[in-house]
Amino acid sequence: MSLRQKLLLLFSLTVAAAVAAVASTVLVRIRQVFERHNQDETALFVSQFQREFQHRSASVAAAIDRIASQEHMRSVAFELVQSGDSAPFLNEAQTLAQDARLDFLEVVGPDGNIVSSAQWPARFGYPEPAARDSSSTPFLKSEDLSDGSTALGLFAVRTIRGAEPAVKVIGGVRVDQHFLADLPVAPGMQIGLYSDPVIPGTLDAAFSQSATAAAFDPKRMLGIDGMLPGAANYSHIIEQARKTGRETAGILYLTSGHQDSVAATAIPLKNSAGTVLAVLTVAISRNGLLAEQQQIRQIAYGVAGAGILLAIIFSLWIAARVSRPVEELARAAEEVAGGSWDARVPERGNDEVGVLARSFNHMTEQLENQRERLIQSERVAAWRELARRLAHELKNPLFPLQLTVENLTRARQLPPAEFDEVFNESTQTLSMEIGNLKKIIGRFSDFSKMPKPELERIDAKDALARVRSLYAAESNEGPRIEFKMQLDDRPMPLMADPELLHRALSNLVLNAKDVMPDGGTITISAFNRESNVEIRVSDTGQGLTPEECDRLFTPYYTTKQHGTGLGLAIVQSVIADHAGTIAVESPQGQGATFVITLPRAGA
Repeated sequence: MSLRQKLLLLFSLTVAAAVAAVASTVLVRIRQVFERHNQDETALFVSQFQREFQHRSASVAAAIDRIASQEHMRSVAFELVQSGDSAPFLNEAQTLAQDARLDFLEVVGPDGNIVSSAQWPARFGYPEPAARDSSSTPFLKSEDLSDGSTALGLFAVRTIRGAEPAVKVIGGVRVDQHFLADLPVAPGMQIGLYSDPVIPGTLDAAFSQSATAAAFDPKRMLGIDGMLPGAANYSHIIEQARKTGRETAGILYLTSGHQDSVAATAIPLKNSAGTVLAVLTVAISRNGLLAEQQQIRQIAYGVAGAGILLAIIFSLWIAARVSRPVEELARAAEEVAGGSWDARVPERGNDEVGVLARSFNHMTEQLENQRERLIQSERVAAWRELARRLAHELKNPLFPLQLTVENLTRARQLPPAEFDEVFNESTQTLSMEIGNLKKIIGRFSDFSKMPKPELERIDAKDALARVRSLYAAESNEGPRIEFKMQLDDRPMPLMADPELLHRALSNLVLNAKDVMPDGGTITISAFNRESNVEIRVSDTGQGLTPEECDRLFTPYYTTKQHGTGLGLAIVQSVIADHAGTIAVESPQGQGATFVITLPRAGA
């Protein structure tokens, strides 16, 4: 991945992360604000409901008080106590309920049985458990009706004074959608009332804390306009409120779409015994919250898109200011590493990149100057070393030549027969030493005039086979030299000069023969190594010391008594001209191995 791509990715991720963090924070904050607002609206509605409930309770209590204090009711109570006959008063409750505008009214005799019922006339003679409530506070009660249904009502009980034992009047009003319609409802708020939460096992079931809870019935869920839409979705929080007797809240989805969701609260309504008789639900639409969240997401997407676009533009600008000069600097460094020390980079501006470019150009200029001085110094040192070695090598045969000439001069005084003998010996010595001089001069000439390789495609097997065929025959004369070949089965193609490579390999084989005067084994091997061909020439001689291995390829360094020290230097030069390397391995006392590595053709 390039620097430009890394900058683009870094800037894009930074913008996206920053926008995501801000958007998430704003979304959380908005949700908290809406939740607090919903809680406040719910609390306000509950307080209004409680005030309305207290107002209705006071109205019911006042109405029952007026009925119980009527002179007519005192007379009815006195006659019931005296005669015990309730037949004359079967329709009394209906008239009283109509006059007091009550939905429910019952007259209960001294024995606790119903004397007259406005809501269910045929119920006379049945016991009324609610009449035993001695509290003056109105209470909730689930009332059975003549059609088999039940209704939730707000009731009050009063004793008719002037009769002993006591005759009581119990009456109340319905708590239904008409009751809900009188409540102030805020926009976006939906209220409901779920009643009939118990299955009466006895007549006292509505006043028992152990009454059996009935299964949830959506038809019992009433709203201001009748049955509440989506009532089945309220079942969970209503059941929780009925089970625990505490206020329960949650998020409800009225349809399959999340946009139709409400924040609902279920408030249990209990009788005087603590049994839950009804559940009031308050649901506030979350459409405002969802709309705000959607708007914030759209703004976040837009800001993120614009930020990423700016990141692309900024990364391109950075690339022009930073990455492109750095890339040019990297290319120039590669050129310098490849030997082109005159590489330069453009100098732009006075910032850090410009300072770096100027420093690089100054460095390459210094390197080029130092290289020129080094080359001059090496040339001078090489010529001095060449002159020293040449003088040393030429001095050895010149001394015998001088002695031979002096002997010939003295032999002029000898008789002809003795002169001829000395002359023949001297001419033979002169010829031999002149041959040595020619050999020395030829080796120096070869080293100084190494031809440029003429490359062609060959197989390393052919070059090694040529060397073996040449020197295996010579090994039959003199010390016994055994040749071994270890070659890869696969082709080993090389781009090489056959003659120069042959000369280099021949030199290594001759060196191996020289270090084994008493005979031994020369092993030539070649194998493919990844993208290279590795050639090894091993002997079984005495080997080399670590110091000799370090200096072996230095020109004019030799371990032979009559060597010039140029043979291995010439081999190294040939291998270097073929873009290869040569090294020597010599475990102590185990001979020496020359390792040549050449690039395989086409690799």
